[in-house]
Amino acid sequence: MTDKFVKMEGICKSFGRVQALRGVDCTVYQNEVLGLLGDNGAGKSTLIKILVGIYPPDKGGIYLNGEKIRFSSNREARASGIETVYQDLALIGLMSISRNFFLGREPTRGIGPLKLLDRRGMAHVCKECLADIGIEIRSPDECVSCLSGGERQSIAIGRAVHFGAKLLILDEPTAALSVKESAKVLEYVREAKRRGLSVIFISHNIHHVYSVADRFTILDRGSNVGDFTREEVTPDELIDTISTGKKA
Repeated sequence: MTDKFVKMEGICKSFGRVQALRGVDCTVYQNEVLGLLGDNGAGKSTLIKILVGIYPPDKGGIYLNGEKIRFSSNREARASGIETVYQDLALIGLMSISRNFFLGREPTRGIGPLKLLDRRGMAHVCKECLADIGIEIRSPDECVSCLSGGERQSIAIGRAVHFGAKLLILDEPTAALSVKESAKVLEYVREAKRRGLSVIFISHNIHHVYSVADRFTILDRGSNVGDFTREEVTPDELIDTISTGKKA
């Protein structure tokens, strides 16, 4: 197995009387796709939000390349190379593809205090970078609202890859997509791994995540109930572990 990139150890989190996480362990290795699985309420989203600094853990440690860290905001996590693509994608429908691609990181041009958005440069870089990872767009000036669900996912993934993500977290990336669009998104996940990224793939679609993941961590009601490599388990066995909540 390659080196550990991120290690979460003994993570606990409560919201009032509700204990969302009960000493959860989760490790992501360099250049692997980890399937993070579990039914609704298992604690997957809470664990990820703790990793990227949205929630502080009540107990437990987080290690990045062996160094203990605790992010106080999502911005700090991004600065360390951890990018999250949520289900809502954080894209603005009325803006162009290129504006969304650079959202919050827009290049400018000009002299002195007078700066203007470098729209031409943004469009050129956006189109080239997306094409480089196999994502073809009609025009970088097209509004995001005109794109399909799969195309929107591709823009969000391409943006993360371009801006130097080392760990890409995908929250239900194939939810509500057609078979054809899901296949494209899964290929983008494979391409991210080929480029050396680590990926956490959160999904209810076991067959989708099984087709791209190297390893699986399963949560049930805030606890670890399974940790398998792809060679150790079948999709039906993953489904059975999720359904029963029994440690395997």
